[in-house]
Amino acid sequence: MVAHIRTVSFLGIEARPVDVQVQIASGMPAFTIVGLPDKAVAESKERVRAALSAIGLALPPKRLTVNLAPADMPKEGSHYDLPIALGLLAAMEVLPAEEIGGYCVLGELGLDGSIMAVSGVLPAAIAAHADDLGLICPQACGSEAAWAGGGEVLAPAHLIALVNHLKGTQVLSPPEPEIAVVPDNVPDLVDVKGQEAARRALEIAAAGGHNLLMVGPPGAGKSLLAARLPGLLPQMDAHEALEVSMISSVAGTLTGGQLQRMRPSRAPHHSASMPALIGGGHRAKPGEVSLAHKGLLFLDELPEFSRQVLDSLRQPLETGEAVIARVNAHVIYPADVKLVAAMNPCRCGYLGDAEMACTRAPKCAIDYQTKISGPLYDRIDLQVDVPPVRASDLSSAASSEPTSQVAARVAQAREVQANRYQQLGADCAVNARADGTVLDAAARLTQAAETFLADAADRLRLSARGYYRVLRVARTIADLEEAPDLTNIHIAEALSYRRTQVR
Repeated sequence: MVAHIRTVSFLGIEARPVDVQVQIASGMPAFTIVGLPDKAVAESKERVRAALSAIGLALPPKRLTVNLAPADMPKEGSHYDLPIALGLLAAMEVLPAEEIGGYCVLGELGLDGSIMAVSGVLPAAIAAHADDLGLICPQACGSEAAWAGGGEVLAPAHLIALVNHLKGTQVLSPPEPEIAVVPDNVPDLVDVKGQEAARRALEIAAAGGHNLLMVGPPGAGKSLLAARLPGLLPQMDAHEALEVSMISSVAGTLTGGQLQRMRPSRAPHHSASMPALIGGGHRAKPGEVSLAHKGLLFLDELPEFSRQVLDSLRQPLETGEAVIARVNAHVIYPADVKLVAAMNPCRCGYLGDAEMACTRAPKCAIDYQTKISGPLYDRIDLQVDVPPVRASDLSSAASSEPTSQVAARVAQAREVQANRYQQLGADCAVNARADGTVLDAAARLTQAAETFLADAADRLRLSARGYYRVLRVARTIADLEEAPDLTNIHIAEALSYRRTQVR
C-alpha cells in the first residue's frame, strides 16, 4: 500500500504542490527519503521516529520508503515532518488515508510529538484553498492560515491531538484570524524642530510614493525625519496586507501569525551584502527590499554601502520586483518600496562649513558622492538638503505641525490619485508608479508650464526618466493642493528637488 499526503514546496511566494508518497514493504528494516531532499528533510526521519514513539507508536521493522514527488524539484525545510508522519500513520492503517487526502499538510515535529511553527503557511493555505483542500498546520500558525478563508483549517499543538481529531475522539477548534495591533508610540513630526524644506519633501514623498534622498551634516536630523515617515503613510488595504504577509510568512518573520496593517519599515546596516538586500542565498530567500514591499526601505549613510549593492537596487526601484537568478532557482519577489536614503555631503560631513570642513574639500565631496551612480541618482525623485538646525529653532516654544494633520493631507492626495488612475484604467495607485503614457493623460499642464518644463529639461539635460520623474513629483504637489492642472509653481518646486551638483 502507498499512502499519499499533499504538501507544498516554495518558489518565492508561490506554493507548488508536492505529493508525499509513503510505502511500507517487506525487506530489511530501513527508512529512506528520496526526491531531492535537503539536509533538514533528510533528518526528518529521526524527528518522525521520535515523535511517533512519544505518542506510543513504533515504526514497523520493514522497509519504509518516502518519495517526495515530483522527484526532480528540490525540497527544502522542516515543514515535511508532519506530512511524512501522517503518511506513515496512513500506511500503517492507524489513520484513514481517504480523510487525510483532503488536506494540505505542513509542520515541524519536536521529539516529544509537539508540532512547531514553520514558514510559508499563508501562501500554502491560499494554494490549498484554490485546490479545494483543507489545511493542517501548527497551532502557532493557525491564525495566519485562517486568513486564506473558505477551507477547513486544523491547527493542533501536538501530534496526539491531531490523531485524536482525525479518529473522531477529539474536536479541534478552528483558529481565528488575527490582526497585529498598531503601536501607539509611532514617532511624531511634532518632535522635529525647523527643517521646513525637509518636512515638505517628506510630505510629498509620502503622498506620491516617491523615493527621497536627504543630504546634510551629522546631527541635522535626517534619521529623525526618516523615522517619522511611516506615520504619514496610510494603512495597507486588505490586498496589500495579504501580499506583504505572504512575503513575511515565507521569510519566517510573521509574528504570531498576525497580519500587519501598518506598512513595513526596514533599515539594513550599510555592511549588508547583495543577497541580504536584494534576496538570494542558498534557498533564494527574500531580501530587505522585498521585506519592505509596500513600505519603507531606509538606507542610512548611503555612500557607505557597496557600490555593487547599491546598483543592484536599480531594477527593483524601476520595476517593483526583485528577480533572483541562481543555478538552481529563478525567483521573483514583489519589491514595490519607497526608498528613503540619508547621507553626509562628504566623508567628514561638514562640506561648506569653513571651520569644520576638512582640507580636501570639495574634492572629498566629489569622491564621496560619486560612489552613488548616476542611474541610481536618476531613480530618486526628491533630493533635499538638510542643513544644521539653528539653536533658536531648538529653543523655540512654537510646535511644528503634528503627524496627524500631515497624514490627513497625504491620505486625501492618495485618494485623489487612486480615483484618477482607476478612471484611466491604469494598474497603479500613486503617481510614482504611473508610466509615461498614463502620466501624459494624468499630468495636464498649462501652456506656460509646458513651455517652462521643456526649457528646464533642455537646460538641465534631463533624461527621459528624469523628465517624467519631475512630472510625477509636480503631479503630487498639485494633488496636495487639489489642483487639477500643473502650473509653473508646481513644476518649479518639483525641479528644485533635482540634485545637479556637489554642494
